[in-house]
Amino acid sequence: MHFIKLIRPINLLIIAITMYGVRFYVLEVHYFEKVKDNALDFFLLVFSTVIIAAAGNIINDYFDVRADRINKPERLIITKHIKRRWAILIHWIFNGIAFGIALYLSIKYQSLWFVFIHLLSINALWFYSMLFKRKVFIGNLMVAALTALVPILAVVYFKVGNTYHLAFSEFKSDSWIAIINYDFFYVLAFFAFIQNLAREIIKDMQDVEGDKLIYATSLPMIWGEKKAIWVVTLLLSILPIFYLVFSLVYAKAAFEGIHYYIATIPFILVVVINLTVVFLSFKDQTKRLKLYDNLIKISMLIGVLSTFYIASLATF
Repeated sequence: MHFIKLIRPINLLIIAITMYGVRFYVLEVHYFEKVKDNALDFFLLVFSTVIIAAAGNIINDYFDVRADRINKPERLIITKHIKRRWAILIHWIFNGIAFGIALYLSIKYQSLWFVFIHLLSINALWFYSMLFKRKVFIGNLMVAALTALVPILAVVYFKVGNTYHLAFSEFKSDSWIAIINYDFFYVLAFFAFIQNLAREIIKDMQDVEGDKLIYATSLPMIWGEKKAIWVVTLLLSILPIFYLVFSLVYAKAAFEGIHYYIATIPFILVVVINLTVVFLSFKDQTKRLKLYDNLIKISMLIGVLSTFYIASLATF
C-alpha cells in the first residue's frame, strides 16, 4: 500500500485515460478511414509512459524527503516505510523497462520519436527533481510541459503509424493513408499546459515552509504570495480569450458533422471553472489555495474526458 501511494495511482490513471481518449477520438471520428492502429503497441506506449511518470514520482519524493517532513508529514513514505536504496532501484527498473519498450516501438515503426520522447521525459524528471524544482519558475514550466506532452505522445503514435513509404494505390490497401486532423489535441495540450502551470504555482504557495529546508526558490518565495496569485489569475485568464479565438476561427470546422455548441460544452465548463478561480482569487487572494487547486484539477479532468465526449457525438 505504501508503494502504491508513492507512485500516485490516480495521476497515473489520468495519464492512461488521456492517451486512450486520444485513441478513442481518432478511431471514432475517423471511422470511415483506414486508420492504422495496433492495440498491443498502443498499450505498451501507454504502459511505458505511465511507469516513467511513476518513476518520476518516486525520484521526486526521494529528493524531497526533508521538505515533505514539513509540508506533508502524513504522506512521507521514503525513509519512513520504504528505504531510499529500494526507491532508487525501483526508479531505474521502471525507466529501464520504459526505455526498452520505446526502443521496440522505434525499431518497429522506423522512427526515433519514441526513444527521443522517452529519454527526454526520463532525464527531465530526474533533473527536475534534483535541480530545477528549486529554481524559480523553471520547475513549474517543466512539469506543465511534460503534462502537455502526454496527449502529444499519443498523437505521435498515430502520426508515425499512419505514415508509409509505399506508393499510393487505390487498389492496394497497405498504401492507404488516413487524413487525420490532430489540431484538437494540440488545443487540449495547450489548455493542460496553462492550467498545470497555474496549479504548480499554487502548490508552491502551499509548500513554502518545507521548500526553505531544501533551499528552493519558488515564485511565491521571491515575489510573495500576493504577486504569485496574480500570475495564476493572469495565466487562467488566457484560457477564455483562447477559447473565443478557437471558437471563432477553428471550432466549427474542427467539429464538422457535430453540433458546434454541443461539442464545445466541455470547453465552456473549463472556462467557467477557471473564471471562478480568477474571481475568487481577486476576492480572497491567497485564503483558499486548496479550493483553487481542486477546481483546477476538476477543470483538467473535464479536458481529459472531453475526447470521449466529443468522439461519442460523432457516432450519432
